[in-house]
Amino acid sequence: MLLTDRKAGSTTVAATLFIAARVGIAVFATGGIGGVHRDVGESGDVSADLVALSRWPVAVVCAGAKAILDLPKTVELLETLGVPILGLRTDDFPAFYRRSSGIPVDRRHDDFPSLAAAVNEHFALRMGTGVVVANPIPPESEMPREVYERSLATALADASSRNIHGRAVTPFLLERMRELTEGDSVFSNRALLVNNARVAAELALALLA
Repeated sequence: MLLTDRKAGSTTVAATLFIAARVGIAVFATGGIGGVHRDVGESGDVSADLVALSRWPVAVVCAGAKAILDLPKTVELLETLGVPILGLRTDDFPAFYRRSSGIPVDRRHDDFPSLAAAVNEHFALRMGTGVVVANPIPPESEMPREVYERSLATALADASSRNIHGRAVTPFLLERMRELTEGDSVFSNRALLVNNARVAAELALALLA
């Protein structure tokens, strides 16, 4: 609709994947991908990011999926869609504000040459699917576990009690996390974004080597 009206706007991960694939960009960074929502059984809410990753061969550097999502189901659906998860110096899928979710990645890589080789090999197979590069938040910016778990539980309970559904869920939960952590979630978000951008830049260079 924005294109029709010739207006400006920001892009989702799904839209960025589409644009990147159309113009030949092999890798980009985001904070966290969308995924399967915790109430998927009732809402059927699954992010278009996962569908886009199954359609376009682009590597997405992220700190896992957004913490408010059902991470086990998100990882399972990525596997079903043929989208590999490659961990950069990690064995576990990151949990956005936390470095580990306890869910294993498909393969760990400890340097950019081996990571780039795996990404290039996947693209060479012409499966048509993207790659998730899981890059944990820097240790010094990680949210303490007890703060993370308490704030997330409260935010989820608040969303349920206020009957918030659909598109309104994600912005509501992220704002509640900001309030409940007194801004620490914003600090962590900024830190992981900068870290992901750095990794995406290094990976882009390695893909061309």
